[in-house]
Amino acid sequence: MSISQLQQAVERHFAAGPAAVGDQSAMDDFLELRAALESGQARAASPDAASTTGWRVNAWVKQGILLGFRLGALVDCSAAGLSFIDKLTFPVHRFAVADGVRVVPGGSSVRAGAYVARGVVCMPPMYINAGAWVDEGTMVDSHALVGSCAQIGKRVHLSAAAQIGGVLEPVNASPVVIEDDVLVGGNCGVYEGTIVRRGAVLAAGTILTRGTPVFDLVNGTVLRAAGDMPLIVPANAVVVPGSRAVSKGKGHARSQNWGLSLYAPVIVKYRDEKTDLSTTLEDLLR
Repeated sequence: MSISQLQQAVERHFAAGPAAVGDQSAMDDFLELRAALESGQARAASPDAASTTGWRVNAWVKQGILLGFRLGALVDCSAAGLSFIDKLTFPVHRFAVADGVRVVPGGSSVRAGAYVARGVVCMPPMYINAGAWVDEGTMVDSHALVGSCAQIGKRVHLSAAAQIGGVLEPVNASPVVIEDDVLVGGNCGVYEGTIVRRGAVLAAGTILTRGTPVFDLVNGTVLRAAGDMPLIVPANAVVVPGSRAVSKGKGHARSQNWGLSLYAPVIVKYRDEKTDLSTTLEDLLR
């Protein structure tokens, strides 16, 4: 079945609602979609030069993943003496040596329906959810999460405890996109469809959401999400956690008031040779 035919089949089964449950053709088509996701033939969002963001959401893929949850019964999927219960349609993804993916022992898990390319390193414990795309040479470090349908580019380092948010509903919502050669520091959180462009560096503890303005000290601008446009971090930006003073109300720093500050991510520079030297360790770890 071609991808266009698979799309039509998935959309038809999704539109059928609960009537699709028990329909073997619906299950067969879902399993074909799941295989296409794992092989990289289908993805929840694709690069698209014609789009204002550079990315196109493939809503039908999300419909297919949701269809899988609808079709799957709960089953016992216990392993290694531990008890697990999950949907039959989303078992643990299993790798072979020929896949070229390093899954280091220690409690990591990749769910079926995720694309994990050759050269990816999975440090325990980490988790990659269904519909996610993790491209070649990326490291997913300890306690890191790649949420459902998140798109992670080549040679990305998701440092320890980094959280990349997922999204399934609404089906036309943009997933988080981390483009090639991005360094995501420890305890960072990237959520709500944020796009981090190629080569950017997020310092440890940086949090990016749709409602988070980013203050670009280099260019003197404030970056925000607006309308259908998500928050976009520019290519090669170096973003650090910062703060800005509350300018009015009880939080203002005048006498007898609270003197509060709010969290504010700040672009302090754009990547240069010194920044690149500080990240050469990435190659050695691989």
